[in-house]
Amino acid sequence: MKKSIYIFLAILVSFSFGFGLNSFISEETKEIKKVTGIGGVFFKCKDPKKLKEWYKKNLGLNTDQYGTNFQWYQGADSTKKGYTQWSPFSEKTTYFGNPEQKFMINYRVADMDYLVKEFKKEGIVMVDSVETVEYGKFLHILDLEGNRVELWEPYDNDYGKITGGLTY
Repeated sequence: MKKSIYIFLAILVSFSFGFGLNSFISEETKEIKKVTGIGGVFFKCKDPKKLKEWYKKNLGLNTDQYGTNFQWYQGADSTKKGYTQWSPFSEKTTYFGNPEQKFMINYRVADMDYLVKEFKKEGIVMVDSVETVEYGKFLHILDLEGNRVELWEPYDNDYGKITGGLTY
């Protein structure tokens, strides 16, 4: 009887150790999805107001002072809304960093804090620090060719309230 208890305990300890080690290894090696989608498309133009009106008239975009939002439902959870911002900027804007850069893409990300740690490890140039606003966290980085890229960890529910239903 004692021998079978020891065998049972040995198996239990081995199983527990193996399970714990597997969980540890899985956490260390799991791939975190960094970009989850496009959060916005921003571009320079000569007259943003006229261009927004043109898009409104000719393509039916429901524009406001910033551009418009495209509302969609997230694939992983079709009950959750997501948003993509479309915004023309003045050709004189400094928001894109480099004056030669004509477009800037905003990528939706899932975990800004994790990305900042990874960027520091990899030597990625972070133009600014994380800014938290009522509808999410933002950070600008430079890609390999010096293009400014905007990252957004969205708070979609709050963003949806702010847009007041102005979506395409």
